[in-house]
Amino acid sequence: MTDLIKRASAEARAFARAERANGKAGKQAAASKRASRSARADAFDDARGRAAPRIEMPRKPRFAPVTFSEERGVRYLHFGTEWVQGAMRINKPDRLELEYAQQMMAWLLFLETPKRIVQLGLGAAALTKFAYRFLPRAHVEAVELNPAVVVAARTMFALPPDDARLTVHEADAWDFVTDRTHHGTVGVMQIDLYDATARGPVHESLAFYRAVRACLTGAGMATINLFGDHPSFVRNMKQLNAAFDGRVIALPEVHEGNRIALAFSGPALGIPFAALERRAKLIEEKLGLPARGWVKALRQVTSASSSAASAETFTL
Repeated sequence: MTDLIKRASAEARAFARAERANGKAGKQAAASKRASRSARADAFDDARGRAAPRIEMPRKPRFAPVTFSEERGVRYLHFGTEWVQGAMRINKPDRLELEYAQQMMAWLLFLETPKRIVQLGLGAAALTKFAYRFLPRAHVEAVELNPAVVVAARTMFALPPDDARLTVHEADAWDFVTDRTHHGTVGVMQIDLYDATARGPVHESLAFYRAVRACLTGAGMATINLFGDHPSFVRNMKQLNAAFDGRVIALPEVHEGNRIALAFSGPALGIPFAALERRAKLIEEKLGLPARGWVKALRQVTSASSSAASAETFTL
């Protein structure tokens, strides 16, 4: 299992090597080229007249470039930076390689497979593929705004084509969750919405998280990928707690800052940890996920605030 979330892309390493090799000479040559281009532009203006219309430079692309790297049998998705946006072990394309992605499935401790699972933010399609492959009773959907990410998922990360059980929506997550036709229909929503800078979710308002909750069925759950060592973590936890009436818990940090928050809709919970451990053992046997580690993490998070009498029961 890969346990690093921030990893330099092949492109970044190549550019860094080239820059070191060229050094000062390269910078001087680049400056000379710019000066030459400027002189040619001035000559053109003199010949055609200063009032001649100029052709504007192309606008910045709407989306960051989708790039890839590979190391030790694992393929990584990047958005033009060193930040990993998803990963796939090439010889096990349907398995979850990153620990934080495995924790996004922690809702399995509390729920049977729902009829509808929705992933906001496709990335390398790891969670979408896993649910599609191993949870056959669910209709699995992903919502992704960038069409290049969808193409990458299909061509580089083994995402199957849409069929009766799989649907990929090219749409904004905000538009999806605020569409009332989805309200009350989603059993589990998994949220991993990061841009190229990976500084925090691109949707993090109270209105957004309230709309997420509105999409859930009566006893649904949402799992959210947050960065625990970034100011956005406190902000998102505040908004989540307001939207879900305080029924939110964040697992301990993994990788370089990732923390998975679990948000609960429906009736209050009071589940003995012994029952969660039995459930975790079954998940490990059937799905190969490290579920007993999730129970241990829940104990760790809740032990500080629990009394001795309630230490053996998970309540929220």
